[in-house]
Amino acid sequence: MADKRDYYEVLGVTKGASDDELKKAYRVLAKKYHPDMHPGDTEAEERFKEASEAYAVLSDPDKRRKYDQFGHAAFDGAGGAGGAGGFDFNDFDMGDIFGDIFGDLFGGGRARRANNGPMKGQNIRTSVRITFEEACFGVEKEIELTLKDQCNTCHGTGAKPGTTPVTCSKCGGKGQVIFTQQSLFGMVRNVQTCPDCHGTGKIVKEKCSDCYGTGYVSSKKKIQVSIPAGIDNGQSVRIRDKGEPGINGGPRGDLLVEVIVTRHPVFQRQDYDIYSTAPISFAEAALGADVKISTIDGEVIYSVKPGTQTDTKVRLRSKGVPTLRNKQVRGDHYVTLVVQVPTKLTSEQKQLLQQFEESLTGKVMEHTNSEGETEHKTKKKFFKK
Repeated sequence: MADKRDYYEVLGVTKGASDDELKKAYRVLAKKYHPDMHPGDTEAEERFKEASEAYAVLSDPDKRRKYDQFGHAAFDGAGGAGGAGGFDFNDFDMGDIFGDIFGDLFGGGRARRANNGPMKGQNIRTSVRITFEEACFGVEKEIELTLKDQCNTCHGTGAKPGTTPVTCSKCGGKGQVIFTQQSLFGMVRNVQTCPDCHGTGKIVKEKCSDCYGTGYVSSKKKIQVSIPAGIDNGQSVRIRDKGEPGINGGPRGDLLVEVIVTRHPVFQRQDYDIYSTAPISFAEAALGADVKISTIDGEVIYSVKPGTQTDTKVRLRSKGVPTLRNKQVRGDHYVTLVVQVPTKLTSEQKQLLQQFEESLTGKVMEHTNSEGETEHKTKKKFFKK
């Protein structure tokens, strides 16, 4: 039989590890290698037993002291078949950690005890579509959805008028039931919500004819949603107390309205900044000019400097999206200037451009005439004409 691995090595902790560090390390391994998660996998089962044995020793102060002093030899005479390598689990209480593990794996355990006291109702989610400009400056929207309200006939009891709900016989009115489960370490007790009364502790024998025993009636309602300036695509607006009714007298849940922003044909948003492109002509780029640039506030005049190159980026301060915390504080608008090349020129315009190019470079240009023939032009002074 192969030699046992060091317990600290098995759990992946140092010798000075605290109790919390030991528990955390064991929880990770137990969830990873539990046999119920790997049916028929003998290697996973052995790893689970190995980790359980290591934790059983190191979590007990007396056993850990003996192990630190004598190693595995301290337990050679323990006997029994409860653990890997002959270790005996009969005198070891896994306590809270085992309940936590099975709570995550099977939905039981201490971490998920049922509660039949007042509970807040579930939240409701819906969505609303708005334009890019509405997201920037805020807007009021009206949405229609179906909401539950307390039944006026039975006042939320679900019982027929003149009758009252009776105590659930399965849970005795506690709203939760206890069952045991066989595990590697013996019988484990789990607590779950009662399946008959669904945690209320009461059973409705004669149901209300208006709400059919649910205690609530549904109806369509119109809700006003105030969407704040600066909201971004995918963010949600919370409206308090417009969700599902509470349980056992608990408060209503909330309504969460997800905002879907329609894509803009010109503007793109990143955080609170806006990005766009603006076309300018060759003459405007070469000579400089005042050009109009579109922003979310409308058109603004920007002075293009002479000799501006295509893809030049300019910054329009405080022309971006207002921030959610303070709509007076805004991001910036970054504009990329793109020099446009004309696609259709008259013969005279072509000749002028050829003369301009020749005046700059001193080279004779070639161009194609209307018949598709290549013509050679002699060098001329551009301004002589």
